[in-house]
Amino acid sequence: MSLDVARSIAVSSLMATQVQISVASANIANASTTGYTVKTAVQAATVSGGVGTGTTITAITSNVDRLLLKSLVAATSELGSATTSSGYLDQLQALYGSTTGTDSTGTSLANTLASLETALSSLSSTASSASLQANAVSALDDVAAQLRDTSSGIQTLRGNADTAIASAVDDVNTQLNAIASLNGQIKLAAASGQPTGDLEDQRNNALQDVASQMNVSYFISSSGDMQIFTASGQALVDSSVHPLSFTAASSVTAISTYDTTASTGLSGISVNGVDVTSQIGSGNIGALVSLRDTVLPAAQTQLDQLATQLASSLNAVSNAGTAVPPPASLTGTTAVTATTSLNATGTVRIAAADASGKLVSYGDIDLSTISTVGDLVTAINGISGLSASINSSGNLVITSSNSGNGVSINEMTSAVGSPAVGLSDYLGLNDLVTGTGASNIAVRSDILGNSGLLPVGTLDSSATLTTGSSVLSTGSTTVIDALYSALTGNTSFSASGGLGASTRSFADYAADLISNVASRATTATTTLTSKQTTLSTFSSAMSSQSGVNLDEETATISTLQNQYTAASQLIQSINAMFTALMTAIQST
Repeated sequence: MSLDVARSIAVSSLMATQVQISVASANIANASTTGYTVKTAVQAATVSGGVGTGTTITAITSNVDRLLLKSLVAATSELGSATTSSGYLDQLQALYGSTTGTDSTGTSLANTLASLETALSSLSSTASSASLQANAVSALDDVAAQLRDTSSGIQTLRGNADTAIASAVDDVNTQLNAIASLNGQIKLAAASGQPTGDLEDQRNNALQDVASQMNVSYFISSSGDMQIFTASGQALVDSSVHPLSFTAASSVTAISTYDTTASTGLSGISVNGVDVTSQIGSGNIGALVSLRDTVLPAAQTQLDQLATQLASSLNAVSNAGTAVPPPASLTGTTAVTATTSLNATGTVRIAAADASGKLVSYGDIDLSTISTVGDLVTAINGISGLSASINSSGNLVITSSNSGNGVSINEMTSAVGSPAVGLSDYLGLNDLVTGTGASNIAVRSDILGNSGLLPVGTLDSSATLTTGSSVLSTGSTTVIDALYSALTGNTSFSASGGLGASTRSFADYAADLISNVASRATTATTTLTSKQTTLSTFSSAMSSQSGVNLDEETATISTLQNQYTAASQLIQSINAMFTALMTAIQST
């Protein structure tokens, strides 16, 4: 072997070792870089004419287990979903208040209902007490306010989820564009013989960012492109980027819904005009969609059932009673017109009484002779001292002709509609509670402003009444006892939001709601822990297989430094031999 060949071999060793030291140093420097995989300089011998001429670095590669990466991507989606669900369910649980402490110190809806029970029980002992009436109205207002606040909180969470979907969609689109850009850079680098490992690491990181937001499938094409699809095969990245499209709602209320068949309402997620919302089953977006459209609406449905049943039960009782002194007018809550038919039977008694409860006038109306609301108005107008009309809102109004008198009703044997209820209850003439659900339930405004209008008495139901006689009970506990029984007795609740049908008191049903939410929050926390463990397991496996081992890389650098030193010494020796040879030639 000539000295020139020997020097060439030594120089190639020196150069190869420099590259290997550079690669190992980069590995150490990026040991803590998220998604970085260990790089290896692939070394090969060079041969010319069957004779070894040194060594060269043919490629810088990284070894990533593709099956393990797919498992890691899937686990990332599951963790994204679990993290979001757990966070929102914890917030939902907080909305329902704390059940710790006694009925008077706990902050849950069940505790507030129990406080109302206590207030009604106290009022029952002295129904005419102004202070106890005020306490009862205040306690009922607390229940209504808590129902409204909880409903508002649920809709706020839905609104937050809707806004978060928009932010997550933007993040996905950013990462999809990054992947498409990296696809081009990787192909360009590969075509020019440059290493692509670092670019592939960046692309895998972007893929995992997408996966944390939504479940996707992907594969690497023969040209080196990473192509990404939704669960059902809708392309997100192929030869180009197909971004997600989503429009955040300006506001979200209890009646806001997402419907693929409707052009209004909450937005779905689409790609190229195709709705892919149902294809996103996990990841942050999958959880947000489920929360916005399923989980939180189910909680609202349960709360609405509690509110509507509470209003219906209390109003059925209050419409059978009257305030003492009676109010100057009664306004219904049911929308009617003069032609609205009344499928009614039985008799209803309507009277005008003075402030002390003495009869001014009255009339018993045979509802079997009444066909429409207009007929009812005519019949009431036939009672001396009373007038009736339908206001601009479509509600029946009964007013005393004398400002010093008031209006009282005894539903007697009246039965209207199906299922049959008393006439006053049917028209909502003396409702205690107003509203159509938890979002707007409230104590009737005039009663809230004047607790003396709380129906605590009844109109005498005797066969005949005498003008000037006392016809309004003032000390009777009949109505208050009935309110208490309606609140504490068994009420039928239909299945909703994951709770089965049941027959419970209102406080017990509220406790069931709280328990249900708490159970879901606990399950979500357990699931989160499980998903964190799963991702950690796959991440550790990936790190063991493709991550940087600092001890190994440090030992490798030490070995390469020795190789570099040896190659340098070999070059020095060959140079010395060249010098000696030239000196010998010159001296001859």
